[in-house]
Amino acid sequence: MSELYNKVVKYFGDYAVDKRLAYELELSKIPRYVAEYLIAEFMDEGGDWQGKLRRFIQENFYEPEEKELVKHKLVTQGTVRLVDELRVFVDIETETHIGVIQSLDLWAEVPVDIVEKNKASLVTGMWGLITLSLSVEGKEVFDRTINAVVVDFKPFQCPEIDPKLMEEARPYFTLDEWIEVLINTIGLDPGVYSPRQRMLFLSRLVPIVECNVNFAEFGPKATGKTYLYRNLSNYVRIISGGNISPAMLFYNLRTRVPGELAVKDAVVFDEISKVRFSSSEEMMGKLKDYMESGMYERGDKNVMSDSSLVFMGNITVEASGSGYVPVEDLTYVLPEAMRDAAFIERIHGLVPGWELPKISQAKYHLSKGYGIASDYFAEALHSMRKESLSSLVSQHVELSDNFKIRDEKSFKRVASGLLKLLFPNKQFDNNELKLVIDMALEYRQRVRDWLHKIDPGEYPNEKLSARIVG
Repeated sequence: MSELYNKVVKYFGDYAVDKRLAYELELSKIPRYVAEYLIAEFMDEGGDWQGKLRRFIQENFYEPEEKELVKHKLVTQGTVRLVDELRVFVDIETETHIGVIQSLDLWAEVPVDIVEKNKASLVTGMWGLITLSLSVEGKEVFDRTINAVVVDFKPFQCPEIDPKLMEEARPYFTLDEWIEVLINTIGLDPGVYSPRQRMLFLSRLVPIVECNVNFAEFGPKATGKTYLYRNLSNYVRIISGGNISPAMLFYNLRTRVPGELAVKDAVVFDEISKVRFSSSEEMMGKLKDYMESGMYERGDKNVMSDSSLVFMGNITVEASGSGYVPVEDLTYVLPEAMRDAAFIERIHGLVPGWELPKISQAKYHLSKGYGIASDYFAEALHSMRKESLSSLVSQHVELSDNFKIRDEKSFKRVASGLLKLLFPNKQFDNNELKLVIDMALEYRQRVRDWLHKIDPGEYPNEKLSARIVG
């Protein structure tokens, strides 16, 4: 192992993972944070652990189109085991806990003792090995008949998390080493990418580590946009195109179940050009209000949330002297309902995904060394959301007079997120701070330039600037 990998193993112990194994074993059907947990579990058994793991996945993981097969086994055999995500909802009227396996649209009653042992299933949902049993007496809950019961659930995540571990380990790595560790952690090979590209990749983590950040990223297909969010954290929900309803995103008035914004750290709109709203005016009104205030109302519900929003779109690019640039107008990548300045101004930063190369071959682009275990890393980022470093940014940075309130809020939130990622121990010098400040400025400036292009009378062509003080 290299000196850097040795340091990762030394300072992260059981949370140090050989990232190579996750893709070499071709466990691509399940999120990487689940795959890494299973790899660690089966490795401990020794012998032909790789063969055992593959068979375990083949026997217990079902694709969405295999829903009827699962139901057939449940009816004919009485029980069925499956590897999937379990999300639990509570029906107060019947005092019943109902588990939903969303990928298969299966609903089952969950005993209280299982819920008590796995309370995260009530918040974000949990991946694990679910054992379903056929119920003799169906229950009427949420306007449907429930004919199955979860009789056993084995979660696939670290039972105990030390959120201070990243903070304690950080002083033993230089900034360049730490960035390499983080790039390996998200499953990519840092040796393939330039320092600039590494920072662009890490910027994708800002909405996960910082509350109420609204990001947009446009780039060509196959640059790993969806790959990162899908595989990094169970606290992220990806919505890939299609029709989005207020019930899905905000609150379901019929079932009284909170929407994704209420329970996830980040909601990602993938392939944004293909997104359609079932109630366009209601959706955009609530969405813009939420992006500004972090609150939304629907029916008798008034909800405050810290969930971040990410809008991702695929665009055509062409080569230029300095790399690649977009060919198309970014405004028209957005669905028609989003093509107005009031919405775009609420985006805190625009990440130039067009600068990133396509991820072509696993052996070339994906990690070949040690990084931090994804399930631990996801929990660490989740716990770091509790504290904002915006006040720390204010102490060290003076903004130019042309900053508006939204510019300042955007800049400070993005800078806070980058500081948490790069300096979890909050120790940095002015040169290191400048790296963060320049990137946060650039992302907000791209939004300002976009606004000037669509409404030059309202948004003058001016450059934001900031200087480090003290």
